Amino acid sequence: MTLFDAYALLRPWWLLAIPVIAVLAFRAAARAAPLGDWARAVDPALMALMVRRGAVLGGRRQANLAAATAAGVVALALTGPAVERKDATTFRNLDATVIVADLSRSVAEGGGLKDLRQTAQGVAEAAGTRAVALVIYAGDAYVATGPTTDRDSFGTTLFALDADTVPDRGSHPERGLALARRTLEEAGALAADVVLITDGDGIGDAALREAEAMRAKGWRVQGLFVPAHKTLPPGAPKTDRAALDRLVSAGGGVAADLSAPAPVLDAVGAGTAQHLAAGGYAVLAFADLGRWLLLLALVPALILFRRSA
Repeated sequence: MTLFDAYALLRPWWLLAIPVIAVLAFRAAARAAPLGDWARAVDPALMALMVRRGAVLGGRRQANLAAATAAGVVALALTGPAVERKDATTFRNLDATVIVADLSRSVAEGGGLKDLRQTAQGVAEAAGTRAVALVIYAGDAYVATGPTTDRDSFGTTLFALDADTVPDRGSHPERGLALARRTLEEAGALAADVVLITDGDGIGDAALREAEAMRAKGWRVQGLFVPAHKTLPPGAPKTDRAALDRLVSAGGGVAADLSAPAPVLDAVGAGTAQHLAAGGYAVLAFADLGRWLLLLALVPALILFRRSA
């Protein structure tokens, strides 16, 4: 649970324990003054005699308050308050981005290819110093550029793409996503964003399964929709934004149009620490301060061991 770019609660569900502790502390304090239920359970005459002989000691609210304070601090420590490690950027090789670009007939003939290339370049720039790979697909899928931090080389390859780059006719996004998954597995990526740029054609159950498989690994599938700017020829596949939305939902990411890609760019541009934390590797990105709060809890706990005169 990230609070800000550099702060996080690693185990936020422990916050639920704090109101429970408060209720129990209030109840304990009420029952501790002076003898709780003993005054009702013991015969009044017998109780008076025991008080006169000094055999009855009243409850101590201070002890209950100290116990509640110690328990509250322990619960706060268990939430895992953390700060981003200064060396978190050194893990950028474990955090990659794969752009999966649709070069099928519907995209090329729909007039969206230029915008696709420009937006893909924007995604690469948003990734910062992290490695970016490019997968292209139509009837089949190919790795156009393996994971690289060389943005000049990546841009050269990207802007050389055209309608004839992929010789195989058709539209099989599941093959592009499968190739992206294998690329990330071979790179040993712990966190990743897979950005599918497509008009939605061909997205079916197989593509959804690929998105779910990547989400299970802690990777997110983002989507950028390519609308048709031109009238498609008869028989050409239709664009399908709803299919892309379903895929992105299965992949745990966000979707946006090429004309307004900010949500996807923001997701890709998030810090390495946030990506690693989202993938379950928060220990690599954040330093847990909870252990120091546990030491602080010892202060009220020591009051519980104070002996009365």
